[in-house]
Amino acid sequence: MRTIAIGDIHGCAKALEGLIAAIEPMESDRLIFLGDYVDRGPDSKGVIDLLLGLRRRCQTICLLGNHEIMLRLVLNGPVPEEWLQLGGRETLASYGGSLKNIPPEHINFLFGLLPYYETESAVFVHANYDATLAMREQSEESLYWQHLTDLPGPHRSGKQFFVGHTPQVSGEVGDFGYLKCLDTFCFGGGWLTALEVDQGQVWQVSIEGKLRQKQRFLELLRKKIGSLRSRGVENPHLGAGAEAKASNLS
Repeated sequence: MRTIAIGDIHGCAKALEGLIAAIEPMESDRLIFLGDYVDRGPDSKGVIDLLLGLRRRCQTICLLGNHEIMLRLVLNGPVPEEWLQLGGRETLASYGGSLKNIPPEHINFLFGLLPYYETESAVFVHANYDATLAMREQSEESLYWQHLTDLPGPHRSGKQFFVGHTPQVSGEVGDFGYLKCLDTFCFGGGWLTALEVDQGQVWQVSIEGKLRQKQRFLELLRKKIGSLRSRGVENPHLGAGAEAKASNLS
């Protein structure tokens, strides 16, 4: 079983589709989505459709992000200009220009999201945390709204943390040792990122759904090694420069 954390999608349905194709999730895999499925990108409706369909293929755990909080707040009231400026305009367009077009299964999805997810060794949360408090004691400000401007220290539990929310405009995973940030700015020209928690494998795709070149190279390398091992070659040697080549690809 693989445990795979996935950063902020923000309406980038083609990116999510490409990422799922690259990961090739199996029934035993656990995919943990860190929130912010809607707003900013072109197809929030398509993102939620994909997430709902993915439930039939593997285990999915979907966390609540601040943009889902905003969408829930405007569902039954006037549409504020502030929300439209924060990416709501694109979400509205994806539902044909009216929030009344949001289907019941999407409403149920929005109101069924988890505040955080915790395993024996890791914690997954949308935004941030107070290192001194147990997860059940965390404030909504920390969980959903607080950026990593002031980096928290290691959590008192000693567990590894995986978060989104703070855009890593470099396009690289924000790696602080005890804390990894997977929001790699897909809607703004970066990548949609997935990280396999135990082995550290990374997949990244563009807003158009294209796998990042160095990840594509590594995937081909893994498949080649798998093919050789299936033919009885236990320690295939593919050349000393393979890893170095991959690290230099963008």
